Amino acid sequence: MKKLLLLSLLSCGLCLIFSQMADAATLPSITLGTEETTDPKKMAVVVEILLVFTVLSMAPAILLMTTSFVRLVVAFSFLRTAMGTQQMPPSQVIIALALFLSLFIMAPVMSKINTIAIQPYMAEEIGLEQAYNQGIQPLREFMFKQTREKDLSLFVSIAKMAKPQTRADVPMTILIPAFMISELQTAFQIGFILFLPFLVIDMVVASVLLSMGMMMLPPVMVSLPFKLLLFVLVDGWYLIVGSLVKSFVT
Repeated sequence: MKKLLLLSLLSCGLCLIFSQMADAATLPSITLGTEETTDPKKMAVVVEILLVFTVLSMAPAILLMTTSFVRLVVAFSFLRTAMGTQQMPPSQVIIALALFLSLFIMAPVMSKINTIAIQPYMAEEIGLEQAYNQGIQPLREFMFKQTREKDLSLFVSIAKMAKPQTRADVPMTILIPAFMISELQTAFQIGFILFLPFLVIDMVVASVLLSMGMMMLPPVMVSLPFKLLLFVLVDGWYLIVGSLVKSFVT
C-alpha cells in the first residue's frame, strides 16, 4: 500500500505546483501546536501531507486511466454478456480479477518506478520534482506502447497544439485520454471476437428449435448449457486471460 500510495503521488502533476510554492522566498506562517513557523522545510512537509490526502481521493481514477484495468474489465464484461450467464460471474468477481491481473501486468512498471524514483526520494537523494520526472517515464513508456498514433493525433488537433516531434513533447493531458480510448477500442475488438463462437451456437440452437416447431421455448435457455460446455472444453479462462495478459507484455 505504501508503494501504491507513493506511485499515485508521483503520478499527480499537481505536486510540481505545490513544491514550487514550498520553495518560494516568502511563505505564509502556519501554526504547529503552539508555535508559529515559516521554516521552508516544515512548510514542505505540510504541503506533502496535504498532497498525500489529495491523491488518495484520486487513486481510483489514476488506476483506471493509466493501467491495463479498462481493457480487462471491459473484455470480461463482454465475455459474460456473450455467454448469456446474466450475473455469473458477479461484477465483484470480474472487477477483482481485472484488478489483480492489472497489478500483475503493471508489476514490472511499478518495480522500475520504485527503483528509479520512489526509493531515491525516500532516501532523500532526489527531490520531489525530480522523483516525479523520473518515475513517470516507465508509465509513459507503457502507455505509449498501447496507444494508437491516430488517437494521439486526435487530441493534439483538438488541443490545437503544435505537432510533437518526440514522445517527450506529448503532455500527460494528451497521452492519458488517448490511451484510454485506445484501450476501449482494443477491448471492443476483443469483445467482437469473443461474441462470434457463442453467436454461432445461438444461431444453430434457434434454427433447430424453429425447425422442430418449438417457438415458445427461449433459445437462450437451450443454448446456455452448450455455451458453458464449449467454454469448459476449450479451457476458456486459460485462453482468454493468457491472451489478454500477453497482449500487454509482448
